[in-house]
Amino acid sequence: MDLGLKGQVAIVSGGSRGIGRAIVQELLDEGVQVATGTRHPQDLDGLPPQGNLMTGRLDVTDVSSIDEFVDAVMARWGRVDMLVNNAGKAYPGSFAILTDEDWQRDIDVKLMAQIRMARKVLTVMPDGGRIINMSAVFGKQPDPRFFASSVNRASCLSLTKTLARELAARKIRVNAVNIGFVYSGQWDGKTPEFFEKMCQTFEVPLARFGEPREVAAVAAFLLSERASYLTGTIIDVDGGMAKYL
Repeated sequence: MDLGLKGQVAIVSGGSRGIGRAIVQELLDEGVQVATGTRHPQDLDGLPPQGNLMTGRLDVTDVSSIDEFVDAVMARWGRVDMLVNNAGKAYPGSFAILTDEDWQRDIDVKLMAQIRMARKVLTVMPDGGRIINMSAVFGKQPDPRFFASSVNRASCLSLTKTLARELAARKIRVNAVNIGFVYSGQWDGKTPEFFEKMCQTFEVPLARFGEPREVAAVAAFLLSERASYLTGTIIDVDGGMAKYL
Protein backbone atom coordinates (compact mmCIF):
# COMPACT_ATOMS: atom_id res chain seq x y z
CA MET A 1 0.00 0.00 0.00
CA ASP A 2 1.33 3.43 -0.95
CA LEU A 3 1.16 5.63 2.15
CA GLY A 4 2.36 8.74 0.37
CA LEU A 5 5.68 8.91 2.19
CA LYS A 6 8.00 8.61 -0.81
CA GLY A 7 10.89 11.07 -0.79
CA GLN A 8 10.47 12.11 2.84
CA VAL A 9 13.27 11.75 5.40
CA ALA A 10 13.02 9.73 8.61
CA ILE A 11 15.33 9.05 11.53
CA VAL A 12 14.77 5.74 13.32
CA SER A 13 16.82 5.18 16.46
CA GLY A 14 17.84 1.64 17.34
CA GLY A 15 17.26 0.25 13.86
CA SER A 16 19.71 -2.63 13.96
CA ARG A 17 17.36 -5.39 15.05
CA GLY A 18 13.84 -6.38 15.98
CA ILE A 19 11.17 -3.68 15.82
CA GLY A 20 13.55 -0.92 14.78
CA ARG A 21 14.90 -2.91 11.86
CA ALA A 22 11.37 -3.79 10.75
CA ILE A 23 10.37 -0.11 10.85
CA VAL A 24 13.43 0.81 8.79
CA GLN A 25 12.53 -1.78 6.17
CA GLU A 26 8.86 -0.77 6.13
CA LEU A 27 9.79 2.86 5.49
CA LEU A 28 12.34 1.94 2.84
CA ASP A 29 9.63 -0.07 1.09
CA GLU A 30 7.51 3.10 1.10
CA GLY A 31 10.27 5.05 -0.64
CA VAL A 32 11.38 6.96 2.46
CA GLN A 33 14.97 8.13 2.90
CA VAL A 34 15.86 6.53 6.20
CA ALA A 35 18.69 7.27 8.61
CA THR A 36 19.17 4.81 11.43
CA GLY A 37 21.81 4.46 14.08
CA THR A 38 22.75 2.24 16.98
CA ARG A 39 25.55 1.80 19.48
CA HIS A 40 26.44 -1.33 17.50
CA PRO A 41 26.49 -0.18 13.84
CA GLN A 42 28.01 -3.49 12.73
CA ASP A 43 24.57 -4.99 13.34
CA LEU A 44 23.30 -2.90 10.42
CA ASP A 45 25.55 -4.62 7.91
CA GLY A 46 22.78 -7.02 6.91
CA LEU A 47 20.56 -4.25 5.59
CA PRO A 48 20.66 -4.11 1.78
CA PRO A 49 22.83 -1.22 0.53
CA GLN A 50 20.78 1.47 -1.19
CA GLY A 51 20.83 5.19 -1.73
CA ASN A 52 17.79 5.75 0.48
CA LEU A 53 19.51 4.30 3.57
CA MET A 54 22.02 6.00 5.86
CA THR A 55 23.49 4.15 8.81
CA GLY A 56 25.89 5.11 11.57
CA ARG A 57 26.67 5.09 15.23
CA LEU A 58 24.05 6.63 17.49
CA ASP A 59 24.03 6.51 21.29
CA VAL A 60 20.72 7.96 22.46
CA THR A 61 22.12 8.42 25.98
CA ASP A 62 24.82 10.77 24.68
CA VAL A 63 23.86 14.30 23.58
CA SER A 64 26.99 14.75 21.46
CA SER A 65 26.30 11.48 19.63
CA ILE A 66 22.74 12.61 18.89
CA ASP A 67 23.95 16.00 17.66
CA GLU A 68 26.54 14.44 15.34
CA PHE A 69 24.07 11.94 13.90
CA VAL A 70 21.31 14.46 13.19
CA ASP A 71 23.82 16.94 11.74
CA ALA A 72 25.08 14.19 9.41
CA VAL A 73 21.52 13.51 8.24
CA MET A 74 21.01 17.21 7.57
CA ALA A 75 24.27 17.37 5.63
CA ARG A 76 23.11 14.52 3.41
CA TRP A 77 19.40 15.20 2.93
CA GLY A 78 18.79 18.70 4.30
CA ARG A 79 15.67 17.87 6.33
CA VAL A 80 14.07 15.47 8.80
CA ASP A 81 10.34 14.96 8.32
CA MET A 82 9.86 12.05 10.73
CA LEU A 83 11.41 10.76 13.95
CA VAL A 84 10.81 7.30 15.39
CA ASN A 85 12.15 7.04 18.93
CA ASN A 86 12.63 3.29 19.03
CA ALA A 87 15.90 2.74 20.90
CA GLY A 88 15.57 1.26 24.36
CA LYS A 89 15.34 -2.02 26.22
CA ALA A 90 13.58 -3.46 29.23
CA TYR A 91 15.44 -4.06 32.48
CA PRO A 92 13.31 -6.47 34.50
CA GLY A 93 13.42 -6.26 38.26
CA SER A 94 11.32 -5.55 41.32
CA PHE A 95 11.56 -2.37 43.41
CA ALA A 96 13.60 -4.13 46.10
CA ILE A 97 16.49 -5.04 43.80
CA LEU A 98 16.74 -1.94 41.59
CA THR A 99 19.72 0.28 42.43
CA ASP A 100 20.13 3.98 41.70
CA GLU A 101 22.34 2.99 38.78
CA ASP A 102 19.61 0.68 37.43
CA TRP A 103 17.06 3.46 37.64
CA GLN A 104 19.31 6.01 35.96
CA ARG A 105 20.22 3.60 33.16
CA ASP A 106 16.54 2.88 32.50
CA ILE A 107 15.58 6.56 32.57
CA ASP A 108 18.41 7.48 30.21
CA VAL A 109 17.59 4.85 27.59
CA LYS A 110 13.84 5.49 27.68
CA LEU A 111 12.53 8.90 28.78
CA MET A 112 15.68 10.99 28.39
CA ALA A 113 16.51 9.36 25.04
CA GLN A 114 13.14 10.43 23.66
CA ILE A 115 13.53 13.93 25.10
CA ARG A 116 17.04 14.39 23.74
CA MET A 117 16.26 13.03 20.27
CA ALA A 118 13.11 15.15 19.94
CA ARG A 119 14.83 18.28 21.23
CA LYS A 120 17.55 18.03 18.58
CA VAL A 121 15.33 16.94 15.68
CA LEU A 122 12.75 19.64 16.35
CA THR A 123 15.36 22.30 15.56
CA VAL A 124 15.39 21.04 11.94
CA MET A 125 11.96 19.44 11.50
CA PRO A 126 9.61 21.46 9.29
CA ASP A 127 6.02 22.19 10.25
CA GLY A 128 3.87 19.16 9.54
CA GLY A 129 6.50 16.70 10.79
CA ARG A 130 5.75 13.57 12.77
CA ILE A 131 7.19 11.89 15.85
CA ILE A 132 6.51 8.39 17.13
CA ASN A 133 7.61 7.32 20.60
CA MET A 134 7.82 3.56 21.00
CA SER A 135 6.57 2.56 24.44
CA ALA A 136 5.07 -0.41 26.26
CA VAL A 137 1.82 -1.64 27.74
CA PHE A 138 3.48 -1.54 31.17
CA GLY A 139 3.34 2.26 31.00
CA LYS A 140 -0.45 2.05 31.46
CA GLN A 141 -0.67 -1.37 33.09
CA PRO A 142 2.09 -1.40 35.73
CA ASP A 143 3.70 -4.69 36.67
CA PRO A 144 6.18 -5.03 39.59
CA ARG A 145 8.19 -7.58 37.60
CA PHE A 146 9.04 -4.75 35.19
CA PHE A 147 9.07 -2.01 37.82
CA ALA A 148 11.41 0.51 36.18
CA SER A 149 9.79 0.07 32.78
CA SER A 150 6.34 0.56 34.30
CA VAL A 151 7.37 3.87 35.88
CA ASN A 152 9.48 5.21 33.04
CA ARG A 153 7.17 4.17 30.21
CA ALA A 154 4.37 6.05 31.97
CA SER A 155 6.61 9.11 31.82
CA CYS A 156 7.21 8.49 28.10
CA LEU A 157 3.47 8.40 27.48
CA SER A 158 3.06 11.68 29.36
CA LEU A 159 5.85 13.16 27.24
CA THR A 160 3.99 12.06 24.10
CA LYS A 161 0.70 13.62 25.18
CA THR A 162 2.27 16.87 26.40
CA LEU A 163 4.54 17.29 23.39
CA ALA A 164 1.61 16.64 21.05
CA ARG A 165 -0.29 19.53 22.60
CA GLU A 166 2.67 21.90 22.42
CA LEU A 167 3.58 21.05 18.82
CA ALA A 168 0.03 21.10 17.45
CA ALA A 169 0.49 24.76 16.53
CA ARG A 170 3.23 23.63 14.11
CA LYS A 171 1.04 20.80 12.78
CA ILE A 172 3.62 18.33 14.08
CA ARG A 173 1.89 15.14 15.18
CA VAL A 174 3.26 13.14 18.12
CA ASN A 175 1.96 9.65 18.82
CA ALA A 176 3.05 6.53 20.66
CA VAL A 177 2.95 2.80 20.03
CA ASN A 178 2.55 0.59 23.09
CA ILE A 179 3.93 -2.88 22.53
CA GLY A 180 3.30 -5.99 24.56
CA PHE A 181 5.65 -8.89 23.88
CA VAL A 182 7.27 -8.74 20.44
CA TYR A 183 10.18 -10.79 19.13
CA SER A 184 13.38 -8.74 19.40
CA GLY A 185 17.04 -9.09 20.31
CA GLN A 186 16.42 -9.30 24.04
CA TRP A 187 14.55 -12.58 23.54
CA ASP A 188 17.29 -14.25 21.48
CA GLY A 189 18.01 -17.82 22.54
CA LYS A 190 14.70 -18.38 24.30
CA THR A 191 12.85 -21.63 23.68
CA PRO A 192 9.30 -22.07 22.33
CA GLU A 193 8.33 -23.20 25.82
CA PHE A 194 9.56 -19.88 27.23
CA PHE A 195 7.40 -17.85 24.84
CA GLU A 196 4.39 -20.04 25.58
CA LYS A 197 4.86 -19.61 29.32
CA MET A 198 5.24 -15.82 29.00
CA CYS A 199 1.99 -15.61 27.07
CA GLN A 200 0.25 -17.67 29.72
CA THR A 201 1.76 -15.76 32.66
CA PHE A 202 0.87 -12.35 31.24
CA GLU A 203 -2.46 -13.54 29.82
CA VAL A 204 -1.95 -12.62 26.17
CA PRO A 205 -5.28 -13.48 24.46
CA LEU A 206 -3.73 -14.19 21.05
CA ALA A 207 -1.32 -16.54 22.84
CA ARG A 208 1.81 -15.57 20.91
CA PHE A 209 4.52 -12.94 20.68
CA GLY A 210 4.09 -10.29 18.02
CA GLU A 211 6.22 -10.06 14.91
CA PRO A 212 8.28 -6.88 14.42
CA ARG A 213 6.62 -6.29 11.02
CA GLU A 214 3.22 -6.09 12.75
CA VAL A 215 4.47 -3.16 14.84
CA ALA A 216 6.20 -1.57 11.85
CA ALA A 217 2.94 -1.52 9.89
CA VAL A 218 1.25 0.51 12.63
CA ALA A 219 4.20 2.90 12.88
CA ALA A 220 4.13 3.52 9.12
CA PHE A 221 0.39 4.22 9.28
CA LEU A 222 0.88 6.78 12.06
CA LEU A 223 3.55 8.54 10.01
CA SER A 224 1.29 8.78 6.96
CA GLU A 225 -1.44 11.22 6.01
CA ARG A 226 -3.95 8.44 6.63
CA ALA A 227 -3.43 9.27 10.32
CA SER A 228 -3.60 13.04 9.77
CA TYR A 229 -6.12 13.62 12.59
CA LEU A 230 -4.21 11.56 15.16
CA THR A 231 -1.93 13.27 17.65
CA GLY A 232 -1.32 12.46 21.31
CA THR A 233 -2.71 9.02 20.51
CA ILE A 234 -1.38 5.79 22.01
CA ILE A 235 -1.99 2.62 20.02
CA ASP A 236 -1.53 -0.80 21.64
CA VAL A 237 0.05 -3.53 19.52
CA ASP A 238 -0.03 -6.27 22.11
CA GLY A 239 -2.16 -9.24 21.06
CA GLY A 240 -4.86 -8.09 23.50
CA MET A 241 -2.57 -8.13 26.54
CA ALA A 242 -3.67 -4.73 27.88
CA LYS A 243 -6.63 -4.93 30.26
CA TYR A 244 -7.27 -1.20 30.61
CA LEU A 245 -10.00 0.61 28.67
